Amino acid sequence: MTIKIKNLSHIYNPKAPFKKVALDNITLDIEHGDFFGIIGHTGSGKSTLISHLNGLIKLQSGDLTVDGIDLSKRYDYKQLRAKVGMVFQYPERQLFDITIERDVGFGPRNLGLDKDEIDKRVKEAIIKVGLEFEKIKDRSPFEISGGQMRRAALAGVLAMKPKILILDEPTAGLDPKGKKQILHLINSLRNEVPTIIMISHNMDEIFENCNKIAVLKDGKLKGVFTPRELYDNSSIVVDSGLKMPSVYQIISALKAKGYDLNAINEEELIEQIISAKGDTL
Repeated sequence: MTIKIKNLSHIYNPKAPFKKVALDNITLDIEHGDFFGIIGHTGSGKSTLISHLNGLIKLQSGDLTVDGIDLSKRYDYKQLRAKVGMVFQYPERQLFDITIERDVGFGPRNLGLDKDEIDKRVKEAIIKVGLEFEKIKDRSPFEISGGQMRRAALAGVLAMKPKILILDEPTAGLDPKGKKQILHLINSLRNEVPTIIMISHNMDEIFENCNKIAVLKDGKLKGVFTPRELYDNSSIVVDSGLKMPSVYQIISALKAKGYDLNAINEEELIEQIISAKGDTL
């Protein structure tokens, strides 16, 4: 088991009259190899939950084990953050150094690696995210496009060689082409980073990419489901303040016209439409 969470609760300002229960008795497991989605309306507890996984928020109540590290006990933050890489929603908050090369190398330097290993990791990571190393290494991270910033932030995490990758709204603010490119890049990393956790308000992205989906509402876990289970129980998503994916909307409209379809992604939908059309010829 890569991540095991049991009875996790977290309260902001617990001693104040305006305290906020962000997480309420969350129990779930994330297994090695999962592409795990977390969905919920703003304020549902998504960001608080993932911030526990690499020690950004300290454990208040419950049990949490991440790749063998028990976060209820004393642990090495560097060891944890070398295993769990996080890319924030806004990459400009994650980039800070004077050049992209130095920024990507920040994590490996903190691990105490020698210069040759740092240089190797930095170059490999920058190339891996689809940036041209020689052209971009000396540029300021604040003088590149939003899509390039997203890639540079991801490179900084990959240079740590994590076992678990956490993505908070990885396509936010990107145009449709940029979104497809980033998601394709993320999926191409599966052999290197087998366990990926993604927060997104974009249900199309969640349903297309994730094999399991945790649904949060008001700090409570409504359950962990497969995409198919949520397609068959759409009220769970709607009750959480979200909309079902566009493919679901199309299928609902076609079913009203008499077509018997059960696709859960765009590729399946196209195949089923072609097949259904063929049956009527």
